[in-house]
Amino acid sequence: MNKTVAIAGLGWLGQPFARHIQPLGYQVKGTVTSIQKAGVLQSHGVDAYPLEISEHGVTGEVEAFLKNVDYLVIMIPPGLRRNTGANHVLKMNHFLYEIIKSAIQKVILVSSTSVYGDKQGQVTEKDIPVAETNAAKQLIEVEKMFFTSEKIQTSIVRFGGLLGGKRQPVRYLAGRKNLNNGDAPVNLIHRDDCIAILSEIIKKDTFGHIFNAVAPFHPLKKHYYKQKATELQLEPPSYSEESEGGDYKKVTSVNLKKILNYTFKKQP
Repeated sequence: MNKTVAIAGLGWLGQPFARHIQPLGYQVKGTVTSIQKAGVLQSHGVDAYPLEISEHGVTGEVEAFLKNVDYLVIMIPPGLRRNTGANHVLKMNHFLYEIIKSAIQKVILVSSTSVYGDKQGQVTEKDIPVAETNAAKQLIEVEKMFFTSEKIQTSIVRFGGLLGGKRQPVRYLAGRKNLNNGDAPVNLIHRDDCIAILSEIIKKDTFGHIFNAVAPFHPLKKHYYKQKATELQLEPPSYSEESEGGDYKKVTSVNLKKILNYTFKKQP
């Protein structure tokens, strides 16, 4: 019998991940936030379940979604950048409770390199994150909840800035003036590498680890975004004058090579 991969969050990353892993011999199912979205995906042959995770609990077809699952991949965006006051920790605590009630034992939790502070310098998985924002503190707390649970085995994947398809970060920066941290390196990853890394963890059944997932390509922001803006025929952003050798964050990985023997496919 084929093993089943459940994807919590069929969005910008979840849908192409599902399309990638299904031909590899896995049964795939996933969640969306409404019955209407589930219906659209089901009409295209996707096994989709409406599910909503809030501070009050988990509603929707949670038991059906979590039933007979070998690997659960959680791609639920915390929505903390909008400063809505959301309690992501409470939401994920409700979801973890439902996961533990099921028979699921192996989980991949998608997180972010934003858990590291902007002044931490070069960091690997061996470095303890120093959270500088409420969002980062909540992400770290969620990571701890899943990683230390005695009921499941969790691998955490901290993705850098995401790009691919129509998503290119410079589109949000084009034309902006006096941006900070122009002398800091970029920490980015293409969606194709995100998908490949998640697939490798499942194929190699590698759980109980933390992976920093950032392409080994770290030009300075002021150079990278100027080049990308020019390529896309956008107005380049400008950065304020900064002294050399200022604070920075450069995210690298030991575990991708050591544990997964992973080689990146695309330069951002």
